Amino acid sequence: MTSRPIAAIVPIFIGASLAAAVAVWPAPIAAQQPITVPFEYANRHLVVQASVSGSQPLPFVLDTGAGSAIIKLERARALGLELYGTVGVGGAGSGRASTGSQVRGASWTMPGVPRFSQPVTFALPLAGLASGLGRDADGIIGSEFIKQFVVEIDYEASHLRLHDKGSFRYAGPGESVPLQFNSDGHPTIEAIVTPLGGAPIAGRFLFDTGSGGAVVLHTPLVTRHRLLDDSATNQTIRLIGAQGAGGSIAGRIGRLAEIRIGAFRIAKPITMFSQDQAGSFANADLAGNIGNQIASRFRIFLDYGRRRMILESSPTFAEPFDRAFSGLAFRAEGADYRTFRIRDVLERSPASEAGLQPGDVIAEVDGKPASAFTLTALIEMFERPVAYVLTVRRGEQTLTTTLTPRKMV
Repeated sequence: MTSRPIAAIVPIFIGASLAAAVAVWPAPIAAQQPITVPFEYANRHLVVQASVSGSQPLPFVLDTGAGSAIIKLERARALGLELYGTVGVGGAGSGRASTGSQVRGASWTMPGVPRFSQPVTFALPLAGLASGLGRDADGIIGSEFIKQFVVEIDYEASHLRLHDKGSFRYAGPGESVPLQFNSDGHPTIEAIVTPLGGAPIAGRFLFDTGSGGAVVLHTPLVTRHRLLDDSATNQTIRLIGAQGAGGSIAGRIGRLAEIRIGAFRIAKPITMFSQDQAGSFANADLAGNIGNQIASRFRIFLDYGRRRMILESSPTFAEPFDRAFSGLAFRAEGADYRTFRIRDVLERSPASEAGLQPGDVIAEVDGKPASAFTLTALIEMFERPVAYVLTVRRGEQTLTTTLTPRKMV
């Protein structure tokens, strides 16, 4: 059995590392540039459409923390793909890895992108991916796709632009940030984080569009700089509801005073301080991960061939990280992902004060059936400091309570 690590943490993180397979595929288009590819921003993850071996378009997550194309094991079997061997799947979390297979003879294409095709390399369980996004999700694409183009990510317009990597010339107002690539071929950047009440810390961070969070600091850095020792300076709460390929994620949610990327300074980002003792968030080779809550403040050009990332600040760049916390962790279930079951409740939080419990199913919000909302919409609602009247099902009981999210860090 081979072992290749990948994080699959939903709802906060998906990506982190899957070693790329060596493969040969046709060169992409060279004339009609740039090509615009729409994406859906589902629970702060980028979902694009891909077709596997002539299938109807399927939803795939674009993840800079992944390498070769990965398809969900269940979908691979339904499509009749040829599977062989076993692959150990590890990543964030300290538990045991699950197993998947390698794929032979399958390829994927992207609608609207002519003359482009790449192999599908792995079929993996991807447990929790769809329920954490609140929609179908059949796979992940990463660096093997990105490096065929200069990939522009426009969060404001919800689309990618694929530029010809050979002829691309940048002439905008952005700043070029050097990229280095780790042993798995994933992009890392130099950044400086300043803890609340502490001195600046320089380190190398994985730039991870497979993460729906802002900043993750890895356990070795947290421990070395004693970032969780002073609760008076750095108020934190327990991380709830995060799962990785290696199981539950242990950590605390708090803030940094600042993160600096090049000349860009972002004040008081919400930050996960990892307490994992194994898995990708215990990796001492990196200081941490930077995810979509930071990335979405920019228009981004991923130019792997020139080993750079170009950042242009967007209209949302200066918005404060002022989200409220409900104290709920919940997932989407059912064929339409419109059943919302509570998985965890934070102690001394609005959710615990409202009497909510793990296992409760949210039936109504302010008199509207929960099925009228998407998972993304509910998560965004519960990040506002507004009172919501919830009706929940608990076994045979139906209960009504008021949930009022508030700032907790």
